[in-house]
Amino acid sequence: MMRSLFPLGALLLAALPASLQARDYGQRGAVFPVIERDLLEQIHARLAQMEKSGETARLNEELKRRTIARVNRPDPVAGVIRASASRQWAFDPTITLAADIRGAKGELIHAAGTRVNPLDSVKLRGDLLFLDGDDPAQVAWSLRQEVNAKLILVKGAPLELMKARQRRFYFDQGGKLTDKFGIRATPARVRQNGRMLEVSEIALPPRKAQP
Repeated sequence: MMRSLFPLGALLLAALPASLQARDYGQRGAVFPVIERDLLEQIHARLAQMEKSGETARLNEELKRRTIARVNRPDPVAGVIRASASRQWAFDPTITLAADIRGAKGELIHAAGTRVNPLDSVKLRGDLLFLDGDDPAQVAWSLRQEVNAKLILVKGAPLELMKARQRRFYFDQGGKLTDKFGIRATPARVRQNGRMLEVSEIALPPRKAQP
C-alpha cells in the first residue's frame, strides 16, 4: 500500500544529493489519498466475522470430513488398469550415489559416484503385491499368495480391507512405487531374484458378466 512505502521513499530521497532533490519533475500521475485499512486489520476483522457467523467451525468440520475420507479412501493411482495379458521383466535397483555416505564417526562408507545395489545389504523380506482393492478377484488372489507378502493398493479402501480381512494393507500414494517399477496393470508382483527384482503383471480370468 502507498502508506507502507512512504518511509522507504523518504529514506531514498534523503540519500540523494541536494541538487537532485531540488529538481522539479512535475506531476507524473494522479495522486489519491490512502483510504485502505491496514491489511492485518482486514484479516482480523474477517476472521472475527467468520468466527461469529459459525463459518470457521463449518470450515473446520469440512476439513476434518475431507481428511477422514482421504485416509479411508485415498485417490486411486492414475493410469493403472486391470491386467488383460501377463508380462514380466527385470528391474535393476542399483543407484549411483550423488553424495558421500559416511558413518556415525564420519568414516567414508561409499564415495559419491559409487554404484550401489541395496539388495547386497538388505534383502526383500517378502513379495510386493499391487492390487485394486475394489476388485474382489484381485483381493482374493493377493490373499492366496505368501503370508509375508506386502499388499499394496492402487485403488480402494485400505482400512476397510484391513478390518474385513485381518491383514495389513498399504497404499501406493501418488503412484510412486508403480511408477518406479513401471507397473501399468494389476495385480502385479515384485519379488527378489538374486541382485535383481522380478516384476510381473498377472492376468486373472475375466470378470463374470452380471446377470
